[in-house]
Amino acid sequence: MPETLIAANWKMNTTLEEATELVSQMKAGLQAVGGVRTVLCPPFVSLAAVGSAVDGTRIALGAQNMHPEAGGAFTGEVSAAMLAGLCEFVILGHSDRRNLLGEDDAFINRKVVAALGAGLRPILCVGERLDVREAGRADAFVEGQVRAALDGVADLDSLAIAYEPIWAIGTGKAASPQDAQDVMAHIRQTVSSLYGAGEAAGVPILYGGSVTADNVADFIRREDVNGALVGGASLKAGGFVDLVRNAAGAVSG
Repeated sequence: MPETLIAANWKMNTTLEEATELVSQMKAGLQAVGGVRTVLCPPFVSLAAVGSAVDGTRIALGAQNMHPEAGGAFTGEVSAAMLAGLCEFVILGHSDRRNLLGEDDAFINRKVVAALGAGLRPILCVGERLDVREAGRADAFVEGQVRAALDGVADLDSLAIAYEPIWAIGTGKAASPQDAQDVMAHIRQTVSSLYGAGEAAGVPILYGGSVTADNVADFIRREDVNGALVGGASLKAGGFVDLVRNAAGAVSG
């Protein structure tokens, strides 16, 4: 069985001081919860400080993005090698970057290959727009994203996939647990067709899209949902601890 991951994507929120305070408020509560792995993904400027705060705990650290090139004239970008000494995970292909910054499947594939080559654990994000879903093409669209992102990737031991329907991100409108399960089962089937059922069974697939403490257990109880990628709900310490606790309860129950 894949591990259960709850990844907190703080996006472009929190100053260095605010990030340090936020992790200090949630650290003890997260440490008290077993059965799930929590990953905090603060802005780049806070990676070292948050990493220091969670050092020696079960809480993992992740970056929100990276560039596929090893180095060069890419002002403002960060390479996989730069992250490798700071964190374990890295979010790749988030819809924010696909939609706002024009990142396409080929570019994201290069990031996945570079991250794995540097020993990082990618959290690969895929998901459809509302018009794609309403046209009945969600499965095919997401399958295409998965296949493109994994082109040339031989080893899935370190990979996680996050299904984030774009129409549910930051809107307060989550997919139904069954809708999420249906697409996430198709993602696993896609991975199985590429790598075999045994490999696919070990890949954590996370749901992302208006996840809260109130609804996370309903998602986690579904067969192919192995955790969550959490946005806004991860910015309030008490609420996020409750979310992780409820997810753990769903796993153990």
